Amino acid sequence: MKAQFKIGDRTIGPGNPTFIIAEAGSNHNRDLGKAHGLIEIAADAGADAVKFQSFLAERLVAKSEALPDGTNLCELFGKYELPREWHGELMDFARSLDIEFISSPFDFDAVDLLDCLDVCAIKIASGDLDNIPLITHIASKKRPIILSTGMGSVGEVGRALETIVRQGCEEVVLMHCVSSYPSPPEAMNLKAIETLRDAFKVPVGLSDHTIGMEIPIAATALGIDILEKHFTDARDQEGLDHSYSMEPSELKGMVAAIRTVEKAIGTGEKVCSSVESGTKYYARRGIFAKRDIPPGKAIERDDIKLVRPQMGIAPVHLDIVIGRRAVKAIAQDEPITWECV
Repeated sequence: MKAQFKIGDRTIGPGNPTFIIAEAGSNHNRDLGKAHGLIEIAADAGADAVKFQSFLAERLVAKSEALPDGTNLCELFGKYELPREWHGELMDFARSLDIEFISSPFDFDAVDLLDCLDVCAIKIASGDLDNIPLITHIASKKRPIILSTGMGSVGEVGRALETIVRQGCEEVVLMHCVSSYPSPPEAMNLKAIETLRDAFKVPVGLSDHTIGMEIPIAATALGIDILEKHFTDARDQEGLDHSYSMEPSELKGMVAAIRTVEKAIGTGEKVCSSVESGTKYYARRGIFAKRDIPPGKAIERDDIKLVRPQMGIAPVHLDIVIGRRAVKAIAQDEPITWECV
């Protein structure tokens, strides 16, 4: 498996900026104009990609299945399908705005459609982590795969990766995910990001369903390579994902915050940075004469004081200075240098 590879024109892996996926999901409400609008929102926010979901309700859920309130699941999901004939148009529109188009396919035909459209990557949803037939078909296309791991164990992730590798696909990002909508922060277990990285030596990311931007920012500080976050044009709509999705201003704020955090992560080398150099002079102390010191006098502790700025000999050398003789007159409040003793 590759530690780094490209999605579109972006390099994914350690040391590179976080690839931010704005997850439109089903928030288009089966409205083509709204789908275009969501792409515009994602591009304006500065996201690297916008992602949809390619499913047909009758191929996703049993027609007989219903929610506790009696709502038929197949009928419900049918309201939020992204028509197959829209995919090409939406991809072209996204690329015209310099943002990548990605989707999660939920059946073989959807995989084939996305492959024909030459998508930059294919996302496998958490619910299909154990769907080996679908994973095999996706991997056979040998496109970069974003594999979500919600509800999964390390063993299940390993099995999915083995399936992908057998098809000759080596470009995979593992997405830590908690499949609860919304996810409570205390359930996020962000340390699992490092577990996935250490276990499989591939790029890692976070597919986040919490409310707000705190968790994505924390994950950025932990070094994720990809972030996926749901967004909508307005949260107060009926639909599968609107209630826990970010609104446009929130998405833009999150992207900006992540880019700021990335700048703050740094190299890990502990040195005096360039922005501290001016502060260092005025914040640190030097050895100064507390009173006039005549030539030849052995310097005593009461002859000196440690004050700012950092002139003369540094306090770390105080024990060396004590007992030495002054080779010239040192005036009160004058910094003591090595030339003085």
